[in-house]
Amino acid sequence: MVEKTIELTGISSNSVEDAVQIAIARAGVTISGIHTAHVEDISAAIENNRVVRWKVKIKATFQVKDELHE
Repeated sequence: MVEKTIELTGISSNSVEDAVQIAIARAGVTISGIHTAHVEDISAAIENNRVVRWKVKIKATFQVKDELHE
């Protein structure tokens, strides 16, 4: 089996979990079989002493299919 890992960034004004979900959902449009997400970094944008946006950098892993294209 071969797996591929890609780096994604998700941004949400709601929560860290929502930012991760947004990144995975968007990647899932073109990539099938994502089975693992590892959060690499979390940051917050601050305005007027309040968190207004969460930004997460994740590494998402999926299996490379064994199909050959001719």
